[in-house]
Amino acid sequence: MPDDQFTRLRLLIGEEGIEKLRASFVIVAGAGAVGGYAIEALARAGIGRLRIIDNDTVDVTNINRQILALHSTVGKPKAALAAERVRDINPACAVDPVAAFIREENLPALLDGKPDFVIDAIDSLNPKTALIAYLRQNDIPFASAMGAALRTDPFQIRFGKMSDVHHCRLAYMLRKRLRRRGVPLDFDCVYSTESREHIPDPVYADDAADHPDGQGRARVVMGSMPTITGIFGLILANIAIQKLSGQPLP
Repeated sequence: MPDDQFTRLRLLIGEEGIEKLRASFVIVAGAGAVGGYAIEALARAGIGRLRIIDNDTVDVTNINRQILALHSTVGKPKAALAAERVRDINPACAVDPVAAFIREENLPALLDGKPDFVIDAIDSLNPKTALIAYLRQNDIPFASAMGAALRTDPFQIRFGKMSDVHHCRLAYMLRKRLRRRGVPLDFDCVYSTESREHIPDPVYADDAADHPDGQGRARVVMGSMPTITGIFGLILANIAIQKLSGQPLP
């Protein structure tokens, strides 16, 4: 058995599983609190090709929960930072950072190349809706993150179908938009069942026209633990790794 950085993973999924991961092309939409941890795990699993889509830069308020956010990276583009980190973890990975805000019109170009799996780690409603609708229409395998902010209990994080999600304002608003488009709600997602009745509803980015830079409505800052968002991202990556390597999901 080869003695390399994938030795311990190889013990679980075998050489065939390792080769499947090396041959896989994964796109991660969003390199923030959830997406950053997903990217980290995918790189460490030996995914052969990664495309990272994120148009944001690191802000000092990101440091409490985002793996790419450090005092030394404040002001730097997240997609480029993620790509640099991936290359350092796994130099064999072909990583493509894309600084872009997802819109209906640029989705064909952003998702070009027949990805084997897509991780949706964005929380802006219009881009999220457009992305999921496009993925379903084109039969591209994916998993999506619902709202991770305002949660404190990691034991209430679940993996399941969108139709089963409850106690999540983001999912509630997203479902309404997807139903209007006729998009089935049977896709995989990670969500929390934790009740937030004592906390005011968050405001998610919605209509791009409402923001002066055309990239989503300005959002209210929401409380977030340094743990919950990372767990969401790691679960999404775990789903991708198991599916792509041919392992059964729990």
